[in-house]
Amino acid sequence: MRTRTILASLAVFFAGFALCLAADLQMGTWKLNEAKSKLAPGMAKNTAVTYEAAGDNIKVTVDGVDKDGKPAHNEWTGKFDGKDYPVTGDPASDMRSYKKVNDHTMSIVVKKGGKVTLTGRVVVAADGKSRTLTANGTDPSGKPITSIAVYDKQ
Repeated sequence: MRTRTILASLAVFFAGFALCLAADLQMGTWKLNEAKSKLAPGMAKNTAVTYEAAGDNIKVTVDGVDKDGKPAHNEWTGKFDGKDYPVTGDPASDMRSYKKVNDHTMSIVVKKGGKVTLTGRVVVAADGKSRTLTANGTDPSGKPITSIAVYDKQ
């Protein structure tokens, strides 16, 4: 009887642990839904974004095309703690920070040479099947831009 109780307790513990890991709605692969997006003209387009665990960090991999339509790829590894962590592969940025606001929302700050070039908010829909990135920054000529990218969970 005692063995059965211990095994049942362990099963509940591991099920709860797995549920907690799966609960981070940002994790996974997200594909751009261009039909629902309102992208700023002349800017890079991130067609796929993947969030995955990397030890005790999160790795964000971004694939898409640059402003000239050439393939683009960059990576960021860090924590969702609002601190800057380096970006590799992106000529427009060298540091990025993410901060978890709540279960559905993160804020993002992108920098180049210590200067903020873009800020944004990532919101996962209540059903967890889509997310929207609203980004504010400046285009290469210094004009303010706003871009809204909608992604579908894969």
